Amino acid sequence: MKALLCREYGPIDRLKVEEVPSPRPGPNEVVVEVKASSLNFPDALLVQGLYQVKPPLPFSPGMELAGVVTQVGTGVRNLEPGDRVIASPGRGGFAQECLVPAERVSRLPAGMDYETGSAFMLTYCTSLHALQDCGHLAPGETLVVLGAAGGVGSSAIEVAKAMGARVIAAASSEEKLAFCQALGADETIDYQTGDLRQRILDLTSGKGAEVVYDPVGGTHTEAALRATAWRGRLLVIGFASGVIPQVKLNLALLKERSLIGVYWGDWVQRDPDGQRRNVERLAEWFAQGKIRPAVSERVALADAPAAMTRLLQRKVKGKVVVVPGA
Repeated sequence: MKALLCREYGPIDRLKVEEVPSPRPGPNEVVVEVKASSLNFPDALLVQGLYQVKPPLPFSPGMELAGVVTQVGTGVRNLEPGDRVIASPGRGGFAQECLVPAERVSRLPAGMDYETGSAFMLTYCTSLHALQDCGHLAPGETLVVLGAAGGVGSSAIEVAKAMGARVIAAASSEEKLAFCQALGADETIDYQTGDLRQRILDLTSGKGAEVVYDPVGGTHTEAALRATAWRGRLLVIGFASGVIPQVKLNLALLKERSLIGVYWGDWVQRDPDGQRRNVERLAEWFAQGKIRPAVSERVALADAPAAMTRLLQRKVKGKVVVVPGA
């Protein structure tokens, strides 16, 4: 089979498509024929050795996928060859076949195609876990989404609207903000040209936002935190800006604010039942038309490194899907 391989941590352009042996399932594992696998920001960090997890070399990136089960290992229940599935293997999705632990596989929701399914698991599950389980976002509350046009940001808009919240989307261009409005954002802020803190306060009549969803980091974190309401919650999702902010803790003391870390990948291992419930809820929202992954590009395996570079340059809206069979 063909796979995009990382043989050494470093520049993205060193990734190459190679012929490798097909995987074989061990106990409680399945092999999935990959129909589509979506690109996420951590993939670009992973191959550079900049992510919190460093898999043994060589490996294929690709943290989420959709496809068809072709083989099952001993001990696997409720999955069999021919099943259409979505999965979050953590790595290995940028290949024609992928070995996945059975507990990280779910059935493809009814009415969902493979490309949509490949962009469904990581971003939407991260956003639902963040907003529901960590941030306790309530109907009628105001959520500010930073980096709102990106993969996790765009999913947060739709998840928050499905939860009954008011959403203020913040992004770096008018084009990206128009994209966010099309997803359902109630208000928008261009933080490249305006004062983020003041604009949030203006849009909330001086009260501030109850929750901030922050996958960006950098200078925007403190500005958004300063614009949260009494007992506001800032959700730390990631650092797409490349800068981990140094926040003064007196900002938490004032107004009893909370800074809450969100690590969906680890939570899945600790609470698999909670993850299953969240997938079921997301599938219901998809069936009701409340959420739908915004796939902006489709690329072949050989073109995935260039797409990763565009992602790091913040030139991507929504999700890029890699199609191994293309």
